[in-house]
Amino acid sequence: MMRRTLPTLLLSLTFALSAVAAQAHTGLAEGGFVSGFTHPILGWDHVIAMVAVGLWGAFLGAPAIWALPIVFPMVMAFGGALGILGVPLPAVETGIALSGVVLGLLVAFAVRAPLWVAGLIVGIFAVFHGHAHGTELPSAANPLAYGIGFVLATGMLHLIGIGFGFLTSSRGGRIAVRTIGALIAAMGGAYLAGIA
Repeated sequence: MMRRTLPTLLLSLTFALSAVAAQAHTGLAEGGFVSGFTHPILGWDHVIAMVAVGLWGAFLGAPAIWALPIVFPMVMAFGGALGILGVPLPAVETGIALSGVVLGLLVAFAVRAPLWVAGLIVGIFAVFHGHAHGTELPSAANPLAYGIGFVLATGMLHLIGIGFGFLTSSRGGRIAVRTIGALIAAMGGAYLAGIA
């Protein structure tokens, strides 16, 4: 069963991650909940990083499997507050692209970091993602609903990563997860180079 499911899963993820998605940072936040919810989902730079957080947490096991997906949105909210207040943060888009590269490589190379190091890495990148959301939040028709939407979407993307991360329970699954990490790193690199 696993041998037939794994290639299908990898192919589906490859198509999903390589699909051309709208750039999430348009500077426009038209509405409330729906705009906030779709913001991280329509920007593949957000998608790959948030999925990678779940993958790495699942790879590291407990307590990282639940701690990293909690650290990310909490620190992301702090970054969002900085964006709302207009506090400048240099190289936000670069930080977001680097999050895909670094987190993808951590998964690809099966890096076993201590929880505090993993939390620090995830937290640093969460500030950039949050700032991008926060700069758009004040223009939303309903900022609270917008904020709730992007936090829920972030959590959903982490859960998707954790779901794929459960494949690490088998040898083939570990290879698949590490391959997904390499794909995420490559996509982050393409975004960083401006070719995606």
